Amino acid sequence: MPPALRHTMEFAFVILGSFFVALAFNVFLLPNNIASGGVAGISTITKGVFGWEPGIVQWILNIPLFIIGVVILGKNFGIKSFVGTITLPLFVLLTSNLEPATPDPLLGAIFGGMGVGLGLGIVFRGRASTGGIDLAAQVLHKFTHFPLGISVALLDGMIVLTSALVFSLEEGLYALIGLFATSRTIDFVQVGLNTSKNVMIITEQVDDVRQAIFKEIDRGVTVLSGAGGYTDQERRVVMCVVQQNEFTKLTQTVKVVDPGAFVVAMNATEVLGEGFKTG
Repeated sequence: MPPALRHTMEFAFVILGSFFVALAFNVFLLPNNIASGGVAGISTITKGVFGWEPGIVQWILNIPLFIIGVVILGKNFGIKSFVGTITLPLFVLLTSNLEPATPDPLLGAIFGGMGVGLGLGIVFRGRASTGGIDLAAQVLHKFTHFPLGISVALLDGMIVLTSALVFSLEEGLYALIGLFATSRTIDFVQVGLNTSKNVMIITEQVDDVRQAIFKEIDRGVTVLSGAGGYTDQERRVVMCVVQQNEFTKLTQTVKVVDPGAFVVAMNATEVLGEGFKTG
């Protein structure tokens, strides 16, 4: 793909993803007082306490956080992340008059969290972010040396706890459901419904197994060097990645060649290369 087209698509992902986040926020989360972390969660709390417009609050918080991130971390976050920082609050303002999709807080938490996760996943596909708490977490990580994941969890946890105190314990629990739905949906958007298996085959008949896989499955293999943990004897291990629907045929093929082969299968969450995703 030409670089100019790739950059254009990445900007489109940032804008589209920001729109989905804003839409989920206004039709699912905000009407049900679900502050499921992030700057959006803070704006939900300030809306409930002071009546402040969430889009304005997000701008007020996002832009300084972006600047602080650049100054303190000394990192070039890129124009795409700045676009996400600006466009998300803009879309929150533009969609603020939409009718709530449901008055049920559980449905709001689930589908709002999924909508936010979908939007953020698309933004991440554009190799950008929407700023906010992620940048604050990186600053916290720099000064406290907490792991980045712990830093994010601490800040989001403080927001959820505050929402439980401001609104109710029940709404705080719904916020946790929303956070979980967001994280799972981001994973789904990032890696998709990958059904590949990474198969490790320990056999004395490496060459025969390798040739059988070439012929019957039409998949490449990698032969790794290993050693028996008990005997310390050198062993060769055949590694092969196959689609889910090829796994049974692979194991049957291996067992025909070597009934005593030891086969271990693991889920492969992202497979790039010939015969799979190309990028």
